[in-house]
Amino acid sequence: MTERRLPPGSSGSPPDVTALDDPSTSAAQRDRDGAALPRDGITPLRIITYNVRYFGHGTRGIASTSAAITRIAATLARLSPLPDLVCLQEVETQSLRSSTMNPRWHPEETQLDRLMTELHAALAREERRERYVAYYFPAHAYRLTSRTNIYTTGLAVIARDTFRIGHHNAERPHDITHRRGVKSLKQTRICAHVSFEHESGQSFDVFNTHLSLPSVFSREFWTGEARMGFGPNQLEEARVLADFVRRERRSDNFIVVGDFNSLPGSPVDRFLREEGGFVDAFAKVRCLSESEARAFPTAGFMNLRMHLDHVYSCEGLEWIDFAGTHPFGHKGAFAGLSDHVPLIARCRLPSASG
Repeated sequence: MTERRLPPGSSGSPPDVTALDDPSTSAAQRDRDGAALPRDGITPLRIITYNVRYFGHGTRGIASTSAAITRIAATLARLSPLPDLVCLQEVETQSLRSSTMNPRWHPEETQLDRLMTELHAALAREERRERYVAYYFPAHAYRLTSRTNIYTTGLAVIARDTFRIGHHNAERPHDITHRRGVKSLKQTRICAHVSFEHESGQSFDVFNTHLSLPSVFSREFWTGEARMGFGPNQLEEARVLADFVRRERRSDNFIVVGDFNSLPGSPVDRFLREEGGFVDAFAKVRCLSESEARAFPTAGFMNLRMHLDHVYSCEGLEWIDFAGTHPFGHKGAFAGLSDHVPLIARCRLPSASG
């Protein structure tokens, strides 16, 4: 599956974040309060990157639940302004894990299909007319038989249906995996790429990825104080990612988001910024040092709190805010829905004459 388009009637300094996300406030009022003024005719883009843990956080990732999909869809639909792009990590297709506690509504339904059905139903309840198109990028499948998957992995990109799609690699996502030893046992890691044309006529590229965890077979894993982003395998994947972005982008405006499993200031992060030329949008907007950025957790595991998710971009984008982004473990619209929190960012594309 590549594109999933649902009909409009399918059932399927920042602003005051508390007020904008308050469900008791009308959608129209939230839109007025949260909208940034267009500049040169270009309305800011609101972009989300979010690891949803296969919509199975309530079962500690063992099985997906319909309640998780419904809650995440409803939370997205209440955001103001609504996102233009939502980049998801850890999304399934069809498997035992995805359907054991969440039976499919029809034989061909995938996890992303269900999310889009629920998202459009939630938007209808909020009396909002916006609609979205979704693209799925398969990464890996652990098979029980030729027709039955134990579980699958993949990425998704959801975009407003007013954007024109110039290119996508959903049919063949780019493999960035660093493999050593028994290659067949290594989970495939990919980079999704979609090239868009904005309503203003401006083009931009979005890359969505999920890097591997540091390899436990490397010396650095056992001898260093920090591990996330310090693995040699992770650095190799970052090199492949940066090279792919450089080769494949269709415009000068690009955004690279995802779960990098890497801390700010780690070798992976420094390579992407210093050698890849990427801008860390979160640190730039918040004026944070590496240590200060590390202190803002985006994910949690047991008692650990880590900043693993990132929004990078080219130099030319003007980053406005990360309104609606809360540290993991704190109160917020997405609290308790995954072992990650979303990064929610707004930026302006440069004017065509800029």
